[in-house]
Amino acid sequence: MDPQKFSTTRRNFLTTASAGGLVLAHPARATVATAKAPEARGRSVAHAPHPALEIAPVPAPAPSARRPESAGAETAGGDRRFASDYMVDCLKALDLTTISEIPGSTFAALQESIIHAAGRAGSDISMLTVTHEEIGVAFAHGYAKASGKIAAALVHSTVGLQHASMAIYNAWCDRAPVVTLAGSLTNPVARDGFVDWLHSVSDGPGLTRDFTKFDETPRSLPHFASSLTRAYRMAATPPCGPVVLALDLDLQEEEIPAGTRLPPVAKPVIIPPQGEAAALLEAAKILAGAKAPVILVDRAARTPQGLALMVELAELLQAAVVDMGGRMNFPWRHPLNQTSRRGAALREADVVLALEVQDMAGQTAPARKARKLSISTYDYYLKANYQAFEELAQPELAIAGDAEASLPTLIAALRSAIPAAGRTAIADRGARLAAASAAALVASRDAAAVGWDRQPITTARMYAEVYDQIRDKDWALLNAGHFQSFWGPQLWNAKHYYQYIGDSGAYGLGYLPGAAVGAAYACKAEGRLPIVFGGDGDFMMTPGALWTAAFHQIPLLYIIHNNGGYHQEKMKVQLQANERDRGVTTASTGCVLPGLDYAVIARGMGVAGQRVTDPADLRGAIKRALDVVSRGEPALIDVVSQGR
Repeated sequence: MDPQKFSTTRRNFLTTASAGGLVLAHPARATVATAKAPEARGRSVAHAPHPALEIAPVPAPAPSARRPESAGAETAGGDRRFASDYMVDCLKALDLTTISEIPGSTFAALQESIIHAAGRAGSDISMLTVTHEEIGVAFAHGYAKASGKIAAALVHSTVGLQHASMAIYNAWCDRAPVVTLAGSLTNPVARDGFVDWLHSVSDGPGLTRDFTKFDETPRSLPHFASSLTRAYRMAATPPCGPVVLALDLDLQEEEIPAGTRLPPVAKPVIIPPQGEAAALLEAAKILAGAKAPVILVDRAARTPQGLALMVELAELLQAAVVDMGGRMNFPWRHPLNQTSRRGAALREADVVLALEVQDMAGQTAPARKARKLSISTYDYYLKANYQAFEELAQPELAIAGDAEASLPTLIAALRSAIPAAGRTAIADRGARLAAASAAALVASRDAAAVGWDRQPITTARMYAEVYDQIRDKDWALLNAGHFQSFWGPQLWNAKHYYQYIGDSGAYGLGYLPGAAVGAAYACKAEGRLPIVFGGDGDFMMTPGALWTAAFHQIPLLYIIHNNGGYHQEKMKVQLQANERDRGVTTASTGCVLPGLDYAVIARGMGVAGQRVTDPADLRGAIKRALDVVSRGEPALIDVVSQGR
């Protein structure tokens, strides 16, 4: 084909786009519309009458030619290449090969290049369709935490990024690495019609700048290569976080002249920042002399190695560990895990070491008499507007550094600092904590049995019944359970890093469906069984995530804790009414979701759905759902349940 006869400018494309669009949407009509294209140009073609005729089938397109795989390679002679093709090569070079998207015209060129690249033999690039930009970013958020890899989310300019903004804020608060690529129409000359103007913005990433680590709008392909590499490095370097790049459509559509050399892109090696050695030595001395040390952890373990280091530190000190649950920081049944008796452990503490704890002031408040130390990257991660940095904590020793990266130095210093004469006392401390942990487990099981046969079904029974059937499988829990009394950490036995990924970060509703599907996609690659317990209010924010699981055949057991509304908010309104002595009989107004059947909603999107109201039916429903998941498909159980 003569390149001169095939203009790739967006304006020229739009003048004939209606005819082309009809080819994709309705082949029978397309032939008629294409024949009229020279006279009927622009949007009017889409509204032209289409007579019902016998039309010959549209011929299949010719197979695409193979192209060089490496980023930055010289373009092959005679083989047309576009800027968006190079962008895809850069994404692949950085292993950004899992991409969520909902189509948007401002990244159509990039989308076409991804499709083209994904169609090559042996390609490892995956593009998954989502139904909302908030779901797309949440997908990447959950995927990152479950896989340890970074995914990209493609979003449309302005309205798409506006949809995505809440999910980006969740990733910011949760310190999750997510790369968001937003389309852009910065060149007014290239805008075609009033909608393009409505969807254009001079500074798109400005919308999310308060809660991202980095953003940029590259102006050339070399600029794109450096921006994407910098964005990846910023996202992946602890403290990890979200980044946004705006990609102008004009830039995406540029054809790369044959012989053009573009800069190669290489995946950077990330070295997390460690705490200062002398400060870690001082911390070791304080901990070695403690009588009742407590290790408070939140987003401390970033990797399986981090989890192992946490165990090594705790066992060396025989210290109580209180896990805030931001990640899988410590085995749930380890005898030193004192999370279920957090208040008592902190009140007894004389030294508290806080590792990557976001709300250190609040969480260490019970330890009023304790010396407080921290190792954290939170001081690297502040923005002035959003107040996610929490109340100011003033530990005696605030060590700026990544906790996981700092642990080897701290542990080595502790081995030298602990006196031989003190080891018996340390062992005795561990024995006392083990006894307390065993007693707490018994208490949790007793508490879970309360109301076992009651309706609505208790959340304790939901967790117990599921665990009874999956305990010997390679499972992963994808939610935190703070709206279900944290029965998972109390009753289940998570011991591997991947078995728990924490919560949303910002506590905004709508995170879990998308994040669960993203995490489940990561679990699928490992052959793990992903399970999520989600609230009904949260689910109704972004239910379309289920469709992605069904369409892309992502196995996932999704259990809805259906208590009929926004129970926490209902209680707060009731409290207000009580305090004002106005009665609580109408306080549920605006806080309930009556009449919803989530099993029906799930089935409507291709997901096997069941509804359970009788606790006696729960076991069978779980078994049937697990059978579905074992076939590689998602399943949902709508459990009409109460808040305990």
